[in-house]
Amino acid sequence: MVAGVFQALIEACRKQLMPDPAEDRRALAIGRRADAIRAMRKLAACMMLSVLFSSLPMEASMALEEPEFERLDARDEYELRRYPGYLVAETDVEADLEEAGNRAFRILAAFIFGDNVASERIAMTAPVVQSLPEKIAMTAPVLQTPAAARGRYTVAFTMPATYTLETLPKPTDSRIRVREVPARTVAVRTYSGRWTEKLFRENEQALRRALERDGRPSRGATQWARYNAPFSLPPFRRNEVWVEVAD
Repeated sequence: MVAGVFQALIEACRKQLMPDPAEDRRALAIGRRADAIRAMRKLAACMMLSVLFSSLPMEASMALEEPEFERLDARDEYELRRYPGYLVAETDVEADLEEAGNRAFRILAAFIFGDNVASERIAMTAPVVQSLPEKIAMTAPVLQTPAAARGRYTVAFTMPATYTLETLPKPTDSRIRVREVPARTVAVRTYSGRWTEKLFRENEQALRRALERDGRPSRGATQWARYNAPFSLPPFRRNEVWVEVAD
């Protein structure tokens, strides 16, 4: 039942984010004010559904498919997971940390809602993973960049395990890439709350301090994994910081 509620939420939000062009033309013909009233009512219904969903227990709300993993170790500050390879559809966006996910969502959501070569709908999965730009080797001069500066972020939707590279529908949008993430070991710090850069950075720093203390070298870009709908209540959100570590 929970999965059905969440799929209803996804569908409602899809209609708000990507309305049918024909419906837009008819609405304009009838009148902009009437269209605005209907849009507000639909958005209110979508938000109410989101609030109801997000108030469910954490275990119940996680009904979406997630990549399988083996938990290798669990500590107060983080846990170690071993992920086998899995497929993602990803895109790059130029934005600040908080806005990048919003911009990429529209592109990737269109792909799974049927904007692909096969016109096939692909089941929504979790999490949505955002990769931060990797640090570049030191050069001179040294330039200071504001914390909220724009950057190039890669945002990925995890694909259902039933697909392979051969069977997954091909994107029609050239901004989308489909690839297999190789097997890897990841240190994960889980937290709840709003999707802000400040909260993310606090947890990223806490994770890296704990890894340094435990003598676990990290590699690659930090990743931000989010598991909940955009309108879910912050206290009920499951957010994670991922850092790849040596096996």
